[in-house]
Amino acid sequence: MPTQYAIKDLERLSGIKAHTLRIWEQRYGILKPERTDTNIRYYTSEDLKRILNISLLNNNGFKISKIAKLPEDEIIRLAQSILNNFNKESDQIDNLVLCMMEMNESKFEKIISNCIIHFGFESTIEKIVFPFMRQIGNMWQVGMVNVAQEHFISHLVRQKIIVGIDGLYPEPLANPKTFLLYLPTNELHELGLLYCHFLIKSKGHKCLYLGQSVPFDDVLSTSDILHPDVIVTTFTNPMDGISIQEYLNNLSKAFPKASIMLSGRVFFDGNETIKLPKNAFLFHSHEQFKNVLHSVNFAFNAYKPN
Repeated sequence: MPTQYAIKDLERLSGIKAHTLRIWEQRYGILKPERTDTNIRYYTSEDLKRILNISLLNNNGFKISKIAKLPEDEIIRLAQSILNNFNKESDQIDNLVLCMMEMNESKFEKIISNCIIHFGFESTIEKIVFPFMRQIGNMWQVGMVNVAQEHFISHLVRQKIIVGIDGLYPEPLANPKTFLLYLPTNELHELGLLYCHFLIKSKGHKCLYLGQSVPFDDVLSTSDILHPDVIVTTFTNPMDGISIQEYLNNLSKAFPKASIMLSGRVFFDGNETIKLPKNAFLFHSHEQFKNVLHSVNFAFNAYKPN
């Protein structure tokens, strides 16, 4: 991440409008920006950490006029006290941002482990980790995150989900369904799919997870040894050499008796019109995915979400 931040960067990370930050700066002196040789104002990493702590206190009932009078060590103490109380999942997101900035693995592990204890695994992943990852995505777009930091965090999150999967021992079902999960060629963002694996296994169903960037022929080869009831995959980007429409038609033809659950940005950004095969449907969120898993009869071919 850069060592110099514009006020818009602080806005993106703290959620406090730039206009409000300027007023706080002028009225209370909570920030003291530096200036470049060309007289452009900028803020340091220490300024960012300070504003994240101030934002946390402000969101938990502290008036800015009171915060401004506190010494720095007291602001840090109070912010840490709020984080340690684990009252709101959203409070922990800024804490994870600081972990990423510092590339502090032990702190990340401690935060996530404590969140799982206080909120449970599913709430931690859905209400803390995934919103945090979306924030990283926004930061990436404006150049506030580098490749090393993104990989550092993705690796740690991936480890946590895999540990969660390995720790599941659900009650066996009388008639479990068989799921096949994979990402198509050149699709590498697997955290959402890994979490689907967790949700499926937690309900006692069978799951074959093939992972990232799986060629279509390799997906087809599984039909010789496995007859999945459900296929789950996601599309983030357009495909090379074939349209997504053609790919889905081929997938539907290859697995006519399976239900195909689809998600990903290409279906929801409105840039391409895709007609889903009869045995395929979209899920917008993991909450919707869980609703399908909770359906009493698990009749996928009859299930069509609103």
